[in-house]
Amino acid sequence: MGARRKARELALQMLFQYDMSGNPPDMVIATFEDLEKSKANTRDFATKIFRGTVDHMPKIDEMIQAQADNWRLSRMAVVDRNIIRMSIYEFLHEDDTPKLVIIDEAIEIAKKFGTQKSSQFINGILDGILKRYNLAS
Repeated sequence: MGARRKARELALQMLFQYDMSGNPPDMVIATFEDLEKSKANTRDFATKIFRGTVDHMPKIDEMIQAQADNWRLSRMAVVDRNIIRMSIYEFLHEDDTPKLVIIDEAIEIAKKFGTQKSSQFINGILDGILKRYNLAS
């Protein structure tokens, strides 16, 4: 597994913890042992995605809600919701990664951490976000 995939998985786990516990981001980072065990570049990218997603969450959630017509955020699976959130953060703020790579990574992570239907659901939402907000370029 590549360093960036590992970083995204760590970021997802921190977002899950943040979402479920409501603990401040600094506490989530400080108490996440797998992050400490990671290589510096993996740790840095995971932390960047986690903090960036949390910092931009109101706008990201607004974008998701606009795209997911029949789904309230609170009704989405926690894993799915947070994979979508971090992917949108990357769409908006990580210009060095192609958008389709971000979607592919999200799908692969969903297959590992989500349900059988997670990857299709996430793919549909992210594809719609790209089109709705004209981010595909």
